Formats: sequence, C-alpha cells, structure tokens
Amino acid sequence: MRKIIHIDMDAFYAAVEQRDFPEYRNKPLIVGGSPFSRGVVATCSYEARPFGIHSAMPASRAYRLCPDAIFVKPRFDVYREVSLEIRRIMADYTDLIEPLSLDEAYLDVSTSTQYAGSATLIAKEIKTRIKQVTQLTASAGVSYNKFLAKIASDLDKPDGLHVIKPNQAIVFIKQLPIHKFHGVGNATAQKMRSLGIQNGKGLQQRSLIELQQHFGKSGLYYYNIARGIDNRPVISHRSSRSISVETTFAQDIIGASAMLNELQQLFAKALNKVTTKELKARTVTVKIKYHDFVQITRSRTLNQPVNAETPHTGLLMDLLKTTEIDTRAVRLLGVTLSSFEETLIQIPVAQTDLFN
Repeated sequence: MRKIIHIDMDAFYAAVEQRDFPEYRNKPLIVGGSPFSRGVVATCSYEARPFGIHSAMPASRAYRLCPDAIFVKPRFDVYREVSLEIRRIMADYTDLIEPLSLDEAYLDVSTSTQYAGSATLIAKEIKTRIKQVTQLTASAGVSYNKFLAKIASDLDKPDGLHVIKPNQAIVFIKQLPIHKFHGVGNATAQKMRSLGIQNGKGLQQRSLIELQQHFGKSGLYYYNIARGIDNRPVISHRSSRSISVETTFAQDIIGASAMLNELQQLFAKALNKVTTKELKARTVTVKIKYHDFVQITRSRTLNQPVNAETPHTGLLMDLLKTTEIDTRAVRLLGVTLSSFEETLIQIPVAQTDLFN
C-alpha cells in the first residue's frame, strides 16, 4: 500500500506578504493586479475570503466586494526562495517529490523508515519544520493515492492535517460533493449534476460505459476515482513543453469584448504557472472552440519571453481579430504558453538514508 502526502501552503503568496510586512496582518490582503486595471487575483489572505474573493477573480471585482482590501503586487523572487526552503525540508524525508507549483507538492513516503514508516507522523513533522523555518503554515493530506491525498489536504485548512485510510475511502467518497472532486471542473460538475450525479455515490452508481459515453476519455478517470483508484505515480522531475489553461462555458458567449475579458484571465493563470515553474515562454497561443465544436488556434512568437509587463491585451486582441468571434458563438477558450527558454528548476535532494 502506497503512502502519499500532499503538502499545500496556506494562502502562500499572501502569507509571505503578511509575514514580511506586519501592517498587512489580520487584514484582507490581495496579491495580484491593480483593482483599477485588468489584472486578476493571484491569491488572497484568509481575511479576504469571507467577502467572496478567490484566485483568478478580476481584481476590479475583488475591489467591489471589499473596497478596504489591501492590494499588493506579487514578489515571485521572494516566493521562489521560500519555496526552495520548503522543498529542502521535504527532501529530508524522501526523494520522490513532485512539485505542482511553488506552494504545493506530492511526496511518496511509502518506503521511508522514519517514524516507523508512519506517513501521518512524517507529514506532521514536515508541517512543524516548515513553520519553524519559514513562519508559515501548511496543510497536509495523507492517503494511499494522489487523488485522496490532495482532497484531504484541503479539508481542514488552514494549518490542517487530514488522513484518509484505505478502509475509509469508499464511504468518504460517497458523501463528497461532485464539485469537490479534483479533476472535475465547473463545467463538468454542472454536466454531472444535470445527469443526476450530485456526489461520489451518484458517480459510483454509473457504469464505465455510461461515463465514457458522456465524458469521453475522462470517463475512465471518473469511474476509477469514484472507487478510490488512482495509480498515478509521484514523479520527482517533470519537464514541460507547454502550459495550457482553458475554460468551457456553461452558456456560449459571443463578441470580442467578452472573449478578451476571459482570455486575459486565462493568460494571467497561464503566466502564473509558467513563473512558478521557473520557465520563460515566448509563444502565446489562443484556442477557440466554437458552438459547433469546430476548433481553431492562433499563435504568435515574441522576441522576448512573456512576463507581467508584456502588453498582452493588444496581443490577445490581435489574435482574436483573425477569428470569427463576432459572428460565431464560442463554447471554450484557452491560452497556451510555450517555446520555453529554460527547463524546470531541479531541487537539490538531501542525501539521507531513508530506504531499505
């Protein structure tokens, strides 16, 4: 039986800012773009969340929800340094670490002999050391696969530790609302609800053939996770050729203005992922799927890597001008960043004798 830990820092960017600037503590803090521009929220403090603010939300909307919030620009160089400190702590327990971003990672401690092989005690120790070294809190999920470990880490935030044992998995999944399933986005959750699937129990009642008919290749994934099956390994190093972000609309949209607003948010998400992975991309690709499922892409390769200062609004508009967005309804938009100049940073692993 595998032992997987998912470590997820609590409101990471905002927590670093509140740590470094005492005047931000205990106040609604938003890290991201200016509320008076087309920027988006990268993350927000827990004090801001009761107002309905969340990541990827337009900063202008966040400002309307909480005019008293403090807006600050991201300091990715600082976040990367803190992330490296956290990664070094993790490396004292296993060399099977799969970073998902600067603030979260999977660890496979199946063969660790520390704490008599207890993944729960290892996770607790990692959380304690992270707090001691960085003054930041992390939440941890422990289970026998990635799917359940990731869900578990989100259950008792902030500063949580939740364990889902093998004999608890099926009962736990049965009562889990479908939108809480990792890998089920908003559009898919809405489609599942329209089919009468409200939670894990409803998903468990559907056959593999039914799920494949409605969800194509993803049907097998949904069928398995409903039964607590996820055999994906923890991959310690992964190179990326492209970073993509896309969204499927519950209702088709039309018009350049609506498209541009959506694409700006997708661009910000993709750029954030590229930045946290220490990559530099020079090619921007816009993906459009029309209401009749016809799909097109438009790309441009720049002379310099894209960053937060890249005038992307004009770039995205130029790409849109070569499409039929003013005359055809659109059901899906996506942004891909590629042509990377640097590979994923390799984290040095401490040489400790953890394995039999």
